Amino acid sequence: MYGLLGLPVDAVDFRTLIRAMDTAAAKREPLLISTPNVNFLIKSQQNEAFRDSMLLSDLCLADGMPLIWIAKLLRVPIHERVAGSDLFGRLKSRTENRLRVFLFGGTGDLVERVGAKLNAERGGLECVGVLNPGFGSVDELSSPDIISRINASGADLLAVFLNAEKAQAWLLRNHHSLTVPIRAQFGATINFEAGTIRRAPPLLRSTGFEWLWRIKEEPHLWRRYWADGKALLQILCTCVLPLAITARLTRQRAEFAIHAVQHDERVTLSLSGSATSNKIDSLLPFVRQAMKESKAVNIDLAGVHHLDSRFFGVLMGVRRQLARAGLSLTITGVSARLRRIFRLNRFEFLLSDG
Repeated sequence: MYGLLGLPVDAVDFRTLIRAMDTAAAKREPLLISTPNVNFLIKSQQNEAFRDSMLLSDLCLADGMPLIWIAKLLRVPIHERVAGSDLFGRLKSRTENRLRVFLFGGTGDLVERVGAKLNAERGGLECVGVLNPGFGSVDELSSPDIISRINASGADLLAVFLNAEKAQAWLLRNHHSLTVPIRAQFGATINFEAGTIRRAPPLLRSTGFEWLWRIKEEPHLWRRYWADGKALLQILCTCVLPLAITARLTRQRAEFAIHAVQHDERVTLSLSGSATSNKIDSLLPFVRQAMKESKAVNIDLAGVHHLDSRFFGVLMGVRRQLARAGLSLTITGVSARLRRIFRLNRFEFLLSDG
């Protein structure tokens, strides 16, 4: 996992992702998948709960060529766009390891139509239930009747077709109530599958101009793309370019080390040197040991000279694991220089955890 402008992004391809989904289905273990795009990125900087829905996801995949381009500028090794629509298409075209899917959301009778189409095609997805709950709040869409109906289907995959913020909030709200192992928000995929909206040709998708096609198909989207574009330009100028320049000018690579100090209810991990890729993973055994002893973790960065996107990825993974165990993570010893790096990477919120 890597940190990209305040979001976690996993550097996995479709093959690895689908293998993880098959494993989760076989073991009936929860697997929450998020596919952030530019709109997700912008919303995550404005809505803390929306951001948390991705921080707490098991897998976060980059859905959007601008995120891939930003990753390249920041030397984050994410090379393949993993779009929800492409994932759905790959799953339904498989001939092995068929997954049972429950379709939730959409408008009108779209989920019924797509469910019937999937079963008629007899591909890699078997529809075992559909439900368009209509318009309502997240709480209203989380009634015991709705959750029971989804769970009773015995589905392997819950495909949610609500708007991004509502879908992510609903998935988090019902994380512990749902028994369907794989959960993901697929957005406009339901429209593409039903044929009510045509998807952009592959060339436009691969070159980052899918938004032009989407505006042609759905003219009302121009406002969203205009607002997101302005916000993205600001992030590029104020965060991405300074980080890219700094990364290319930084030459210091001091040896990385960890010193652990045990306390009654927590362990302090003092880091020194360069907390970067291929080194920062050595932090994880210390965290796992702390969790075994039910201790909170304090990470002291006073001796750190340099850190990168992999550091933020590991930090978010540690934060998520500790939170699931009911333990806290605190970060201390942050110099003014490191605080600036946290701010430019849009991870300053991690410094307020306690």
